[in-house]
Amino acid sequence: MIFSFAFYFGKEMSRLWYGKKGRKHQAINHKYTLVVSVAEYHRRIDALNSEELRTLCRRLKITREDINSKQATNIKTDLEPEAFRPNLSDPSELLQSDQIEKLTKHLPPRTIGYPWTLVYSTAKHGMSLKTLYRTMLGLDTPVLMVIKDSDGQVFGALASEPFKVSDCFYGTGETFLFTFSPDFEVFKWTGDNMFFIKGDMDSLAFGGGGGEFALWLDGDLYHGRSHSCKTFGNHTLSKREDFIIQDIEIWAFE
Repeated sequence: MIFSFAFYFGKEMSRLWYGKKGRKHQAINHKYTLVVSVAEYHRRIDALNSEELRTLCRRLKITREDINSKQATNIKTDLEPEAFRPNLSDPSELLQSDQIEKLTKHLPPRTIGYPWTLVYSTAKHGMSLKTLYRTMLGLDTPVLMVIKDSDGQVFGALASEPFKVSDCFYGTGETFLFTFSPDFEVFKWTGDNMFFIKGDMDSLAFGGGGGEFALWLDGDLYHGRSHSCKTFGNHTLSKREDFIIQDIEIWAFE
Protein backbone atom coordinates (compact mmCIF):
# COMPACT_ATOMS: atom_id res chain seq x y z
CA MET A 1 0.00 0.00 0.00
CA ILE A 2 1.21 3.50 -0.84
CA PHE A 3 0.81 6.33 1.67
CA SER A 4 0.74 10.03 0.75
CA PHE A 5 -0.91 12.74 2.85
CA ALA A 6 0.28 16.05 1.44
CA PHE A 7 -0.67 18.13 -1.56
CA TYR A 8 1.95 20.08 -3.49
CA PHE A 9 1.81 23.11 -5.73
CA GLY A 10 4.60 24.64 -7.79
CA LYS A 11 8.40 24.17 -8.17
CA GLU A 12 10.29 21.01 -8.97
CA MET A 13 11.05 18.71 -6.06
CA SER A 14 12.08 15.10 -5.70
CA ARG A 15 10.89 12.49 -3.19
CA LEU A 16 11.13 8.75 -2.55
CA TRP A 17 8.10 6.64 -1.88
CA TYR A 18 7.69 3.25 -0.29
CA GLY A 19 5.48 0.39 -1.32
CA LYS A 20 4.62 -2.87 0.36
CA LYS A 21 7.20 -4.42 2.72
CA GLY A 22 9.01 -1.09 2.92
CA ARG A 23 10.61 -1.46 -0.51
CA LYS A 24 12.32 1.68 -1.66
CA HIS A 25 11.27 2.83 -5.12
CA GLN A 26 12.84 5.16 -7.62
CA ALA A 27 12.70 8.87 -6.92
CA ILE A 28 10.01 10.76 -8.81
CA ASN A 29 10.45 14.36 -9.86
CA HIS A 30 7.45 16.67 -9.62
CA LYS A 31 7.03 20.37 -10.30
CA TYR A 32 5.64 21.55 -6.99
CA THR A 33 6.26 24.43 -4.58
CA LEU A 34 3.99 24.59 -1.64
CA VAL A 35 3.03 21.84 0.78
CA VAL A 36 -0.39 22.29 2.34
CA SER A 37 -2.61 20.24 4.59
CA VAL A 38 -5.70 18.43 3.36
CA ALA A 39 -7.92 20.97 5.14
CA GLU A 40 -6.09 23.89 3.51
CA TYR A 41 -6.32 22.18 0.12
CA HIS A 42 -10.10 21.89 0.39
CA ARG A 43 -10.36 25.47 1.65
CA ARG A 44 -8.54 26.73 -1.45
CA ILE A 45 -10.64 24.63 -3.78
CA ASP A 46 -13.82 25.98 -2.16
CA ALA A 47 -12.53 29.54 -2.59
CA LEU A 48 -11.74 28.95 -6.25
CA ASN A 49 -15.21 27.56 -6.79
CA SER A 50 -16.88 30.57 -5.23
CA GLU A 51 -18.85 32.38 -7.93
CA GLU A 52 -19.23 35.34 -5.59
CA LEU A 53 -15.45 35.61 -5.20
CA ARG A 54 -14.88 35.42 -8.95
CA THR A 55 -17.55 38.06 -9.59
CA LEU A 56 -16.05 40.41 -7.01
CA CYS A 57 -12.57 39.95 -8.45
CA ARG A 58 -13.86 40.77 -11.92
CA ARG A 59 -15.58 43.91 -10.65
CA LEU A 60 -12.50 45.06 -8.77
CA LYS A 61 -10.20 43.93 -11.62
CA ILE A 62 -8.15 41.78 -9.23
CA THR A 63 -5.98 39.25 -11.04
CA ARG A 64 -4.13 36.18 -9.85
CA GLU A 65 -0.87 38.12 -10.30
CA ASP A 66 -2.16 40.87 -8.00
CA ILE A 67 -2.93 38.33 -5.30
CA ASN A 68 0.34 36.43 -5.65
CA SER A 69 2.37 39.63 -5.48
CA LYS A 70 1.29 40.31 -1.90
CA GLN A 71 2.10 38.39 1.26
CA ALA A 72 -0.90 37.09 3.16
CA THR A 73 0.11 39.13 6.20
CA ASN A 74 -0.36 42.33 4.24
CA ILE A 75 -3.90 41.58 3.03
CA LYS A 76 -6.57 43.78 4.58
CA THR A 77 -9.78 42.08 5.62
CA ASP A 78 -11.67 45.34 6.01
CA LEU A 79 -10.88 47.42 2.95
CA GLU A 80 -11.47 51.14 3.18
CA PRO A 81 -13.72 52.64 0.46
CA GLU A 82 -10.78 54.59 -0.98
CA ALA A 83 -9.21 51.25 -1.91
CA PHE A 84 -11.90 51.05 -4.61
CA ARG A 85 -10.84 54.12 -6.55
CA PRO A 86 -13.24 54.24 -9.49
CA ASN A 87 -12.32 54.28 -13.13
CA LEU A 88 -14.01 57.19 -14.92
CA SER A 89 -15.27 56.93 -18.49
CA ASP A 90 -14.30 60.59 -19.00
CA PRO A 91 -12.23 63.04 -16.97
CA SER A 92 -14.40 65.06 -14.62
CA GLU A 93 -14.37 68.79 -15.23
CA LEU A 94 -15.92 69.49 -11.83
CA LEU A 95 -14.38 67.05 -9.34
CA GLN A 96 -10.76 66.73 -8.25
CA SER A 97 -9.33 63.29 -7.48
CA ASP A 98 -9.44 63.86 -3.70
CA GLN A 99 -13.09 64.94 -3.95
CA ILE A 100 -13.92 61.76 -5.87
CA GLU A 101 -12.29 59.67 -3.13
CA LYS A 102 -14.26 61.48 -0.44
CA LEU A 103 -17.54 60.88 -2.27
CA THR A 104 -16.69 57.22 -2.90
CA LYS A 105 -16.66 56.57 0.85
CA HIS A 106 -20.35 57.49 1.07
CA LEU A 107 -21.74 55.78 -2.04
CA PRO A 108 -24.18 52.86 -1.64
CA PRO A 109 -22.41 49.47 -1.40
CA ARG A 110 -24.02 48.32 -4.65
CA THR A 111 -21.98 50.91 -6.58
CA ILE A 112 -18.56 49.82 -5.28
CA GLY A 113 -16.28 48.34 -7.90
CA TYR A 114 -18.22 49.71 -10.87
CA PRO A 115 -16.71 52.39 -13.11
CA TRP A 116 -18.22 55.85 -13.17
CA THR A 117 -19.88 56.53 -16.52
CA LEU A 118 -20.57 60.12 -17.53
CA VAL A 119 -24.15 60.01 -18.82
CA TYR A 120 -24.90 63.74 -18.89
CA SER A 121 -22.95 66.98 -18.77
CA THR A 122 -24.00 70.48 -19.69
CA ALA A 123 -20.69 70.86 -21.57
CA LYS A 124 -21.65 67.99 -23.91
CA HIS A 125 -25.45 68.00 -23.90
CA GLY A 126 -26.40 71.61 -23.25
CA MET A 127 -28.51 73.23 -20.53
CA SER A 128 -31.80 71.38 -20.77
CA LEU A 129 -33.76 69.38 -18.21
CA LYS A 130 -35.60 67.56 -21.01
CA THR A 131 -32.28 66.38 -22.45
CA LEU A 132 -31.17 65.35 -18.97
CA TYR A 133 -34.25 63.13 -18.62
CA ARG A 134 -33.62 61.56 -22.03
CA THR A 135 -30.09 60.53 -21.06
CA MET A 136 -31.52 58.68 -18.06
CA LEU A 137 -33.63 56.30 -20.19
CA GLY A 138 -32.52 52.69 -19.91
CA LEU A 139 -30.35 53.25 -16.83
CA ASP A 140 -30.76 50.98 -13.82
CA THR A 141 -28.27 52.42 -11.35
CA PRO A 142 -27.98 55.21 -8.80
CA VAL A 143 -26.78 58.47 -10.32
CA LEU A 144 -24.51 61.16 -8.93
CA MET A 145 -25.30 64.76 -9.83
CA VAL A 146 -22.46 67.25 -9.43
CA ILE A 147 -23.19 70.98 -9.74
CA LYS A 148 -20.79 73.89 -10.03
CA ASP A 149 -22.30 77.34 -9.60
CA SER A 150 -21.16 80.76 -10.76
CA ASP A 151 -19.37 81.27 -7.42
CA GLY A 152 -17.21 78.23 -8.16
CA GLN A 153 -18.84 76.16 -5.41
CA VAL A 154 -19.32 72.41 -5.98
CA PHE A 155 -22.24 70.45 -4.47
CA GLY A 156 -24.94 68.00 -5.52
CA ALA A 157 -26.82 64.82 -4.77
CA LEU A 158 -26.65 61.05 -5.03
CA ALA A 159 -30.02 59.78 -6.28
CA SER A 160 -30.96 56.16 -5.57
CA GLU A 161 -32.37 55.86 -9.11
CA PRO A 162 -32.18 57.76 -12.40
CA PHE A 163 -34.01 61.06 -12.73
CA LYS A 164 -37.45 60.97 -14.32
CA VAL A 165 -40.71 62.88 -14.60
CA SER A 166 -42.93 61.84 -11.71
CA ASP A 167 -46.30 62.69 -10.21
CA CYS A 168 -44.94 62.37 -6.69
CA PHE A 169 -41.67 62.01 -4.82
CA TYR A 170 -39.66 58.85 -5.47
CA GLY A 171 -36.38 57.29 -4.34
CA THR A 172 -35.05 55.56 -1.23
CA GLY A 173 -32.92 56.32 1.82
CA GLU A 174 -29.77 55.75 -0.26
CA THR A 175 -30.30 59.27 -1.59
CA PHE A 176 -28.10 61.93 0.00
CA LEU A 177 -26.86 65.48 -0.54
CA PHE A 178 -23.29 66.75 -0.38
CA THR A 179 -21.33 69.95 -0.61
CA PHE A 180 -17.71 71.08 -0.83
CA SER A 181 -18.78 74.62 0.09
CA PRO A 182 -16.66 75.50 2.01
CA ASP A 183 -15.75 72.06 3.44
CA PHE A 184 -16.89 68.58 2.46
CA GLU A 185 -20.14 67.52 4.14
CA VAL A 186 -22.65 64.76 3.41
CA PHE A 187 -26.30 64.91 4.45
CA LYS A 188 -27.95 61.51 4.70
CA TRP A 189 -31.63 60.74 5.09
CA THR A 190 -32.91 61.70 8.54
CA GLY A 191 -35.96 59.42 8.39
CA ASP A 192 -38.24 62.38 9.04
CA ASN A 193 -40.07 62.06 5.69
CA MET A 194 -39.67 60.39 2.30
CA PHE A 195 -39.45 63.44 0.06
CA PHE A 196 -36.35 62.24 -1.77
CA ILE A 197 -36.63 63.27 -5.44
CA LYS A 198 -39.34 64.98 -7.49
CA GLY A 199 -39.10 65.61 -11.23
CA ASP A 200 -41.33 67.37 -13.73
CA MET A 201 -40.72 69.12 -17.04
CA ASP A 202 -40.14 72.48 -15.34
CA SER A 203 -37.93 71.54 -12.40
CA LEU A 204 -35.99 68.87 -10.49
CA ALA A 205 -36.03 68.89 -6.70
CA PHE A 206 -34.55 67.01 -3.74
CA GLY A 207 -35.87 66.91 -0.19
CA GLY A 208 -38.80 68.70 1.35
CA GLY A 209 -40.70 69.59 4.48
CA GLY A 210 -41.46 73.02 5.84
CA GLY A 211 -42.32 74.34 2.41
CA GLU A 212 -38.73 74.35 1.11
CA PHE A 213 -36.64 72.05 -1.08
CA ALA A 214 -33.11 71.09 -0.10
CA LEU A 215 -32.04 71.53 -3.73
CA TRP A 216 -34.10 72.81 -6.65
CA LEU A 217 -33.15 73.32 -10.32
CA ASP A 218 -35.26 75.00 -12.97
CA GLY A 219 -36.17 73.57 -16.39
CA ASP A 220 -33.38 75.47 -18.17
CA LEU A 221 -30.79 74.24 -15.66
CA TYR A 222 -29.79 77.85 -15.19
CA HIS A 223 -31.27 78.92 -11.86
CA GLY A 224 -31.08 76.89 -8.69
CA ARG A 225 -32.00 77.20 -5.04
CA SER A 226 -30.89 75.45 -1.86
CA HIS A 227 -32.45 75.54 1.57
CA SER A 228 -32.39 73.51 4.77
CA CYS A 229 -35.01 70.76 4.91
CA LYS A 230 -36.20 67.94 7.16
CA THR A 231 -35.53 65.11 4.71
CA PHE A 232 -31.75 65.44 4.96
CA GLY A 233 -31.22 67.85 7.87
CA ASN A 234 -28.95 69.89 5.61
CA HIS A 235 -27.92 73.50 5.58
CA THR A 236 -27.75 75.54 2.37
CA LEU A 237 -25.46 73.67 -0.03
CA SER A 238 -24.29 76.77 -1.92
CA LYS A 239 -22.99 80.10 -0.65
CA ARG A 240 -26.36 81.70 -1.27
CA GLU A 241 -29.86 80.25 -1.33
CA ASP A 242 -30.32 81.33 -4.95
CA PHE A 243 -27.50 80.50 -7.32
CA ILE A 244 -26.65 80.43 -11.02
CA ILE A 245 -25.68 77.03 -12.45
CA GLN A 246 -22.41 77.01 -14.37
CA ASP A 247 -22.02 73.29 -15.10
CA ILE A 248 -23.57 69.94 -14.24
CA GLU A 249 -22.23 66.40 -14.51
CA ILE A 250 -24.23 63.24 -13.88
CA TRP A 251 -22.46 59.92 -13.33
CA ALA A 252 -23.93 56.41 -13.41
CA PHE A 253 -22.27 53.29 -11.99
CA GLU A 254 -22.10 50.58 -14.63
